[in-house]
Amino acid sequence: MSDTYLGYLGYVLAGAALLLFTASILLTKLASHRLDLGLGFLVATTANVVFSALAFAVQMGLRGDALSWNAQAFWLFAAAGAFTTYLGRFFFYESVVRFGPAKASIFQISSPLFTALMAWLLLGERLSVLAAVGMLMTIAGLMLVSYKPGFFSRRNAVAVMAPDGGPAPEALKSTVMQRTLRQVMQSVFLLGVGSSMAYAIGNVLRGSAVRGWNEPVLGALVGALSGLALHLLFSAGKREIVQRLRTADRSGVALFALIGVSTISAQICVIGAMRYIPLSVATLVTLCTPILVFPLSHLLFKNQDRITAVTLAGSCLTLLGIAIIVMR
Repeated sequence: MSDTYLGYLGYVLAGAALLLFTASILLTKLASHRLDLGLGFLVATTANVVFSALAFAVQMGLRGDALSWNAQAFWLFAAAGAFTTYLGRFFFYESVVRFGPAKASIFQISSPLFTALMAWLLLGERLSVLAAVGMLMTIAGLMLVSYKPGFFSRRNAVAVMAPDGGPAPEALKSTVMQRTLRQVMQSVFLLGVGSSMAYAIGNVLRGSAVRGWNEPVLGALVGALSGLALHLLFSAGKREIVQRLRTADRSGVALFALIGVSTISAQICVIGAMRYIPLSVATLVTLCTPILVFPLSHLLFKNQDRITAVTLAGSCLTLLGIAIIVMR
């Protein structure tokens, strides 16, 4: 295949990941009302493992050649799973539930910048001037789509709540420093930046791995197993998981399972895209979720902000930036 064809294949895979990530964001907002986020995260991550294992089994059944082994790439995929499937998704799910899908998406736009910087420093990957201009235009457009007045104000912090809806007992007894730390840990800024950085590190690890070992499905499976192991290791109440699942809302469980299928499918697509196009560009395309999330969340969740002229202008700028990158 020609380099041009492979480049366009990379953009197609990145576009497919964009659609799948958008679906998972919207589903998370719906599912969080039916099932506890921690339990839902476990269901989604388990679905990641099960679905990617099935996909890998089908791939092995259809492929004609034997699987080659690359130990370095294997551990890079495992480390990427720790950063994305566990840390990145945990921060992002928390921000979606606390602050809504549109607001949570804005911090994701910084991930391509972190990815580009780390790919340049660690992998020697460089972007053309035109591609860099397109990236800046896309990011500027996404900021216009997602930004709201007072976005960085302290009002974004959410009070600690008990399961019955009242203040948690420990919050009433905590010192001023403890309350301040808790507010910082629950701020949209920290959750958003934490998610963005975790995804950027994971993307660089994945990109490095897939370029040395062209196994995106297996790479996604290894990352999912790594994330699930960490979740089980650090989650509280592991002994009650089975009982909680038995009494959990079936619709909520099904929704989080669907989220798991959607996210792991998106990961497979973006890992495949990273083999053919720059890591930062693949990340940028897949994280253009605000231009889809904002109008869709406005239609699905009636309490979302209105679509304004600024939102439309930002969407146009974003699409123009992507067009410049693809057609450069």
